[in-house]
Amino acid sequence: MHEENKAAANGCGKIRSGAQNGAALLALMEKTGYSMVQQNGQRKFGGPPPGWEGPPPPRGCEVFVGKIPRDMYEDELVPVFERAGKIYELRLMMEFSGKFIGVCVSLDNCRLFIGAIPKDKKKEEILNEMKKVTEGVVDVIVYPNATDKTKNRGFAFVEYESHRAAAMARRRLIPGTFQPWGHTIQVDWADPEKVVDEETMQRVKVLYVRNLMISTTEDKIKAEFNKFKPGVVERVKKLRDYAFVHFFHREDAVAAMSVMNGKCIDGASIEVTLAKPVNKESSWKQHFNGQISPSSENLLGFSNKEDGTQKSLGKPASLSVRLNGQHSPSPPEVERSTYPIFPGIKLTPISMYSLKLSHFSSAVMHLDYFCHKNSWAPPEYCLYSTTSQDGKILLVYKVLISSIADDSQSSFMPEKLCTTVEDAKELAAQFTLLHL
Repeated sequence: MHEENKAAANGCGKIRSGAQNGAALLALMEKTGYSMVQQNGQRKFGGPPPGWEGPPPPRGCEVFVGKIPRDMYEDELVPVFERAGKIYELRLMMEFSGKFIGVCVSLDNCRLFIGAIPKDKKKEEILNEMKKVTEGVVDVIVYPNATDKTKNRGFAFVEYESHRAAAMARRRLIPGTFQPWGHTIQVDWADPEKVVDEETMQRVKVLYVRNLMISTTEDKIKAEFNKFKPGVVERVKKLRDYAFVHFFHREDAVAAMSVMNGKCIDGASIEVTLAKPVNKESSWKQHFNGQISPSSENLLGFSNKEDGTQKSLGKPASLSVRLNGQHSPSPPEVERSTYPIFPGIKLTPISMYSLKLSHFSSAVMHLDYFCHKNSWAPPEYCLYSTTSQDGKILLVYKVLISSIADDSQSSFMPEKLCTTVEDAKELAAQFTLLHL
């Protein structure tokens, strides 16, 4: 067998000189008519292809391909990907890993989270500042402060015209060289919006109302939404500065959304949209990549994976948060350390809901974060007690989770008793997360 064929058969590709590689790419461009440019650490093939008419493909048409052998280039990749259909654009990163390739649907995220923004800045000021240093800015989403509507909440979401524009902006902003208004900002990808199929949305009869005053009551909201057509509102559930308004009929919900969006209630201009139903089918183990610590599984009474027998738990291990991380229910990669606060260190106010899951070490905090992300009501803990044979008071919590959008409620209570309130609450939160 020829040496090049042997190399190809072994999955190692062919070793080509720079001249050979250049000639192969030129031949590819002449054959296909596609252009090729290199910028920002990637080489773009096409976008649009020759003869293309109309707008670019919509979101959802892009896939990410990883682990491409580093000696494989467009002249070999294009024929492989063309088997699936006509290529609009191929962007090849200039650093690769070997072995088998992996393919998944690209998130095509066009939105960045910008934190640590001065709270006195208006939407127009933030929009203009982002446009100064990044390209493709479409919009800026700014949420008013819950207690003072003249201020923002210290963060914003910047929407870009494409995923590529957002990625380039993120790369431009992350190093920290850009300090608007003299502030060092935080930059990361925004969480992708939940996608709900059109058929499901056609059945929604609940409205999500944002930017309410803290002082505005549920009765006031119900009265305001009943004004355009008396008696159409079934009930209202309000949390801080937002609420869910339930209607008896969908057509009334849709009509109310059109009428009430932008209206003023108690001095606040509200925003009204259809509420997105929550999917409870995905388990907490999947949500956190299955990262449950052995101590958590043992305490909950799960079976031993080695022998398949149930572990007997007499005295539960303490679940208290400790600096050394013992008995911690957190994922193994979480760093449990303390650092000194040196003089001059700048501390920035931040919401816990803007953090990542890896920042939480207790199940109680995980559950609170999980409920907030799914637009559920905060978890309610109901404490119960009994007395052991030796006279000890034993405790257990029942957890109530309410999905405000679809008016459902679930309760969870572990079949284990604890000797301390802290352990009982942590155990109940773990049990709830594992069964959602």
